[in-house]
Amino acid sequence: MELELRHLKTVRAIADAGSLTRAATALGLAQPALSAQLKRIERALGGALFVRGRHGVRATALGELVLERSRIVLPAVTELQQEAARFARAPRTAERLRIGGTHGPLLGALLDRLAGVAPDARMTTCTSWSERELAGQLTEGRLDFALAGTCGTAPPPPGEGLVWREVAVDPVFVMVPDGHPLAHRAEVDLTELADEEWACVPGDGCFGDCFTASCARAGFTPRRMYETDTASLVHLVQVGRAVGLCRATFPTTPQILTRPLVGTPLTWRHLLGWHAATQRQDTAAAVLSQARMAHANVAANSDSYTEWMSAHRVP
Repeated sequence: MELELRHLKTVRAIADAGSLTRAATALGLAQPALSAQLKRIERALGGALFVRGRHGVRATALGELVLERSRIVLPAVTELQQEAARFARAPRTAERLRIGGTHGPLLGALLDRLAGVAPDARMTTCTSWSERELAGQLTEGRLDFALAGTCGTAPPPPGEGLVWREVAVDPVFVMVPDGHPLAHRAEVDLTELADEEWACVPGDGCFGDCFTASCARAGFTPRRMYETDTASLVHLVQVGRAVGLCRATFPTTPQILTRPLVGTPLTWRHLLGWHAATQRQDTAAAVLSQARMAHANVAANSDSYTEWMSAHRVP
């Protein structure tokens, strides 16, 4: 006999009632029928679940194990049934949006705006360091839209049928600890950072090569580059182990200041992508518009970026 949910409910009822007689009454069964069912359950599980006595039943060690697991399994199944029922009753006109993105504040800002204009839409996200991976998920139909990026004027990630549109272009800033000698400069010349170690987030585009080329033009070769996740990058900068490279929209972070580089030697182009065969033109246009407004909001929250835009007369 295979164990079923109803068997766990039976075991739970016997334990709650404290006796077969009371449990049989609660379940609407005759006591002999309940006793026979319990024996079948015990055979399926390989041992006795209860010790029977004059004052009722008491769970054995195996019984306690089964009861402990049932306290997890039964509520989980009930929750699944309720969620499935809600899903089945939901109007089929509710839009689903599966959005991918590289790590950064723009993805969250876009979700916030979309939630405001499409409150009934079901939204899920997928984050990756790899623009190529996001492009592959668009091609395979596993994402509806993806926020990716390229260094400067580099082409977007390839993929048959994919459409990429520019959201915005940001200068690349440098992150320094607030006690760094250059922390309070309006702009920092790349040559002044020749003796520093560096940190940035990973990626599969050409950003690393572009950075190395910019350093070469400035007359030096970077001493060391740590490619790591955002939290580790922030830590390395905070403790003075390295200076970091970031998009100008990087959010305000304790003990860190972001500063523009003189001459803007590096830029980052934000792109929104989708598959032409699976997205309606009006939907794509609406998401693109929201992405551009989300970027404007994120940029407005960065003091160093707004100062840079004002100095360079960027609207």
